[in-house]
Amino acid sequence: MLHTALGFGKEFDHIRQIAVALGQRAVGLGDDCAMVPDGDGRLIVSTDVAVEGVHFERAWLTEHEIGFRAASAALSDIAGSGGAAQALLVVLVVPADVPERHVIALMEGVGAAAEGGQARVIGGDLSRGPVWMVAVTVLGRTPREVKRGGARPGDRLWVTGGLGGARAALVQLQSGHTPQQEHRVRFAAPTPRLAEGQWLGSRGATAMIDVSDGLLGDCRHLAAASQVGLAIDESTVPLDPGIEKIASAVGLTSARFAAEGGEDYELLVTLPSTFSSQDADRFQQDTGTALTWIGEVTRNAGQVLVDGIDLPTMGFDHFA
Repeated sequence: MLHTALGFGKEFDHIRQIAVALGQRAVGLGDDCAMVPDGDGRLIVSTDVAVEGVHFERAWLTEHEIGFRAASAALSDIAGSGGAAQALLVVLVVPADVPERHVIALMEGVGAAAEGGQARVIGGDLSRGPVWMVAVTVLGRTPREVKRGGARPGDRLWVTGGLGGARAALVQLQSGHTPQQEHRVRFAAPTPRLAEGQWLGSRGATAMIDVSDGLLGDCRHLAAASQVGLAIDESTVPLDPGIEKIASAVGLTSARFAAEGGEDYELLVTLPSTFSSQDADRFQQDTGTALTWIGEVTRNAGQVLVDGIDLPTMGFDHFA
C-alpha cells in the first residue's frame, strides 16, 4: 500500500509515485505545509501556484486581483496549519508582450494580500512564458503543529464562515453573466482565515485544512490523512447569502452546491468533543467569523458520509 493517507485521485497518485521515487530523501509529502522544528515552535513553508487557463481566466479578473488571489491561496495554507505568516516569495511568469504596468498591478495585488496577512514580500523570480503563472511561497511560524492528519474518532467537525459564494461567481462567469458583488469578492479577493486558524490551533484543534478543493473534497483529504471517517449533516452546512437561485439553476440544493464548490478558503477543523457551542460563540466574538458544527469523526477510515450516504469522490483534481 503506497501512502493511502495522501488521499484519492490522480493528483495524489502522482504524489505517491514521487514519494516512492524519492524514498528516504523526502518526508511529509502530501500536506499543504511543510513544518520544520525551529526553537519552541515550527517553521511553516507552503507553495501554491495559479496558472492561467487552469486556476483563472484573465478575462474574469484584473491583474491586481490575480496577484491578490494567488497570494491569498498560499496564505490560506498557513491558516490551515494554525500558523502566522511572515514572508512571501513570488515566482511570476508572463508572456513577453505583457505591459509592465500589468506586472506592477499584479505585484501590488500580492502586496495587498501580504499586508492583510501581516507578512512582507521578500523576493522571488520573474520569467517569460506562454501564459501567466503566479507561484507564491509563504513562510510562517506556529507554536503547535496542526495538520490534516490527527483527527480522532469522537472528535467533532466544524467549518468557519459560509460556503458557496466563490462557486456562484464562477458559474456566473462561465455562463457570461456578471456575478453578484458579494460572490465576486469571494471568488476574486478571498480572505485567508489566519487569525481564525491560530485561535483554533491554540484551542486544541486535532486536524485542520483550508477549504480550497471544496468541502466534500477536503473532507476526503482530511479523512484519508487521519485514517478516520466523517459523518456530515448536510442541513448544517453554512451558506453564503444569495446562492439559492444559482444552485437551483444547475439542479442542486443550496447545501449540495456549497458543499461541492471550491475556493472558499474557509477552514475545516476537527475539535475534541468537549468543544461546545459556547466555545464556538467565543470564537465568533474573538475573530468576527462564524464557526458551525457540521458533523462527527467516526472509526470508518476514509469514509465520508453525507446524511448517511457515501457519495462519490469529489473535489478539484488538477489531473482529472
